[in-house]
Amino acid sequence: MVAVAAASYGNRPDYTGRYTFAAPYDQSFLDGYSILKHIGGLGPYSNRMSFGIGRDPPESCVIDQVIMIRRHGERYPQASDGAGIEDVLKKLYSFNVADWTGDLTFLNWWKYYVTDPGYYELETETGPYNGLLTSYKHGAEYSVRYGHLWDQTSGKTVPMWTSGFERVVQTARKFGEGFFGWNYTNSVALNVISESETMGANSLTPVCPGDTDLRTCGSLTQDLPVFRVAAERFNKQNPGLELNSTDIYELMFMSAFELNVRGYSDWIDAFTLDEWKWFGYTQDLQYYYCAGPGDSFSKAVGSVYANASVTLLNQGPEKAGTMYFNFAHDTNITPILAALGIASPSEDLPLDRIPFPSTYEIGNIMPMGGHLTFERMSCNATAATERDVYVRVILNEAVVPFTSCQEGPGFSCSLANYTKMVNNMLPNFLSECKINSTLPQHLSFWWNYNTTSEYNHQTARYIPYQGSSFV
Repeated sequence: MVAVAAASYGNRPDYTGRYTFAAPYDQSFLDGYSILKHIGGLGPYSNRMSFGIGRDPPESCVIDQVIMIRRHGERYPQASDGAGIEDVLKKLYSFNVADWTGDLTFLNWWKYYVTDPGYYELETETGPYNGLLTSYKHGAEYSVRYGHLWDQTSGKTVPMWTSGFERVVQTARKFGEGFFGWNYTNSVALNVISESETMGANSLTPVCPGDTDLRTCGSLTQDLPVFRVAAERFNKQNPGLELNSTDIYELMFMSAFELNVRGYSDWIDAFTLDEWKWFGYTQDLQYYYCAGPGDSFSKAVGSVYANASVTLLNQGPEKAGTMYFNFAHDTNITPILAALGIASPSEDLPLDRIPFPSTYEIGNIMPMGGHLTFERMSCNATAATERDVYVRVILNEAVVPFTSCQEGPGFSCSLANYTKMVNNMLPNFLSECKINSTLPQHLSFWWNYNTTSEYNHQTARYIPYQGSSFV
C-alpha cells in the first residue's frame, strides 16, 4: 500500500528500493519577486521569463544561420544621470543626520560607488554582474550553442558589427573573445558603424529626425504617491530629514546601478517590493513612450533592422553566411521589437495605474545585456510538420512565438510565412521619417564590410568609418 501510494505521487525509489518524498520540481517560481525584474533597463541581465518552450532547437531541426543584436553589458550611470545622483546625495547629507536609523541605518557606513567621474558611461568590471564579464560569458555560451556554424579550418574572416559608442565596442570585443577564444584576434573583423544621423538607413542606430512624439515621454512624472510614502517613512525614522518623492525616485535609480558595480546594494532593502514595482513601471513608461510601441515612429526605426534580417534569412547560409552578431544600445533594439509586434500591449500603458498583467515590462524585455536573436532552422518532416526552413525569435534566451505563425517545430514559423508576415507589418522608414535622399537609403554594411582585424582591440585613436565613432 505504501509503495503504491508513493508511486502515485510520482516518487522514485532510491538505491535501497525505498521511495523518497522530496518534491521533484521546484514550486517557488520567484522570478516576479526578483529585484532584477523591477529596475527596468538599469540593472543586471536576467533571462526573460519564458513560455515554457524548449530553448534548444527541436529534434528534427538544425540551426544553419543566426542573427543577433545585443545591448552593451552592465554599466555605470550616464554622466548626465550622475549629476542628478550626486545632487540628491548632497541633499541627503546636508541634513547632517548624526546617526542614521531605521531603513537607512546602513548610511552610517555606506559610500557612493562611483569613486571617480571617469567611470561614468563605462561598462563595469567589478562584482558578479560586471558588464565586461557578462559580455564575455555570453560569447562563450553562444560558442557552445552556435559554434557549429563557424568553420575554423576555412581561414575565412568572420565579420561582427557594432555601433561606435565606446562601451558598445567593448561589449562586442568581449563577446568575440568569449565566442572565438584564442582565435579571436585573427578570425574576426570587427566593423564599427558610426552612430551619426548621416548614416541614414545604413545604421545599427537609425533615428527619425522628425520624431517629435515626446509629449508623454517628456512629461512622465516621478512624483508618485508611493514615493511620497517612502519619503515620509525615511523622514520619520531620521528626524531632521526632509526628502521628497523626487528624491526617492533618484535614490532608487542610483541603487539599481550599484548592482552593476558591487553586485549588491543596501538601498534595495530600504524600499518595499510595492515601491520597486512602481519604480519598474516608471521605466516601462519611459521605454514605451520614448523608444517603444508608444512612440509613433519607433516601428519605422525598427523596420530597418527587421527588414534587412528578412533578406539575410531568405538568402540563407550558402549565399549570405551563417553568423551575424551585432551590438548597439537598448533604445535601438526596442524599436525592432515594436516593429515585429513583440511584447507590444493591445492598449497604451496608462500613466496613473499599473496594468495587470502587463506584456511590456522592460526588466523582462531589455535589461543590460538584453539581446534579440533570430534562428534559421532547416527541419526534417515530422508527424505534425513538413520538411521546410523555419524561423524562431529568441528574446533574452526565451523563445517568443508569433500568435499568427507557429506552424513549425517548437512553435516556429516557416520562413515563407515569416517573410510574408513581417513584410505586411513593417512601415517604410524612408517615407515615414522623411530621410533625405542624399543619405544611405538601406542597410548595406552586412554585405559590404571590412575584413581586417584593425578594430578588434582597444586603440587610442578615432575609427575612420563613415563618421566620428571612436574607441
